Amino acid sequence: MKKMRIGIIGAGRIGKIHADNLLRIPEVEIIAVSDLFAGPELDAWAAARNIPLVTKDSSVLIQHAEIDAIFICSSTDTHVPLIDQAAKAGKHIFCEKPISMNIAQTEAAIAQVRKAGVKLQIGFNRRFDHNFKRVQEVVQNGGIGEPHIIKITSRDPNPPHIDYVKVSGGIFMDMMIHDFDMARYVSGSEVEEVYAIGNVLINPDFAQHGDVDTAVVSLRFANGALGVIDNSRQAVYGYDQRVEVFGSKGSVAVANDHPNTAVISTADAIVSDKPLHFFLERYQTAYIEETQMFIDAILNDKPVPVSGEDGVQAERIALAAKLSARLGRPVKVSEALELLNQNA
Repeated sequence: MKKMRIGIIGAGRIGKIHADNLLRIPEVEIIAVSDLFAGPELDAWAAARNIPLVTKDSSVLIQHAEIDAIFICSSTDTHVPLIDQAAKAGKHIFCEKPISMNIAQTEAAIAQVRKAGVKLQIGFNRRFDHNFKRVQEVVQNGGIGEPHIIKITSRDPNPPHIDYVKVSGGIFMDMMIHDFDMARYVSGSEVEEVYAIGNVLINPDFAQHGDVDTAVVSLRFANGALGVIDNSRQAVYGYDQRVEVFGSKGSVAVANDHPNTAVISTADAIVSDKPLHFFLERYQTAYIEETQMFIDAILNDKPVPVSGEDGVQAERIALAAKLSARLGRPVKVSEALELLNQNA
């Protein structure tokens, strides 16, 4: 059996999730893990998984002769240089989203990947969720006719720590970027224009760092469809993830996943469990599938399911939304970079 040998850069929560998912795949062997804060705890974690090498130096993995592919799970500001280095070293790359917060840098990284002839997959794991995949299949197969309205709701159960907010890039680049990718995925069309509004309704500390915790974005697609995305950093009832596509022949919608489908009906109330707590629970199988498909793309020389171009398109929409909220008017995705330079 041909083995794919993997190195993982960044051993925080998401890096460890990917490691455990990779270990489920018989064709995979994890050779090494790097993390700036590597120490006894990470050594013990790696030893329990028979990962032979732990280091603080990511270049050790990138230059490692036996490693075929790199998983980049480190902080966003490291993604572009690591993609550049890995591509030049001939390694295939899986990179968590977003690629960067600077579109010019993202495009340069993608160009380097193309030049090197390696594969790059971006971690938009929600495309692999069983619910959202079904929506995309129905729309793609013409089940609801021509899409007219796309509605996406994404609300977290609790806001992130303010230290994270400081470096997150803001709600549009950090949180809603998943929904911008989902909008493209389920509609089958590019987003041409956005109009974003936001406010601080949960934690006033967000405003101190130029961010909002509640936002709504209207979208206009190239195929004529319209869209609405709403985000909140705090839904007291749990992780709220819903999508609906309404079209000329009907609609397709998916609700939240729950721990079970039991509904308790009494004279006092009708009660069911809250949605699955957060993204680790809701998207557990999606994380597994995106990893399996990346490995399959390499072993069988197939296109990756989520490309670098998908990554940069989501970033362009996020930038347009960020500028729209700042300027108080609709912004075309095609004009976002020019507007950014004018308003720098």
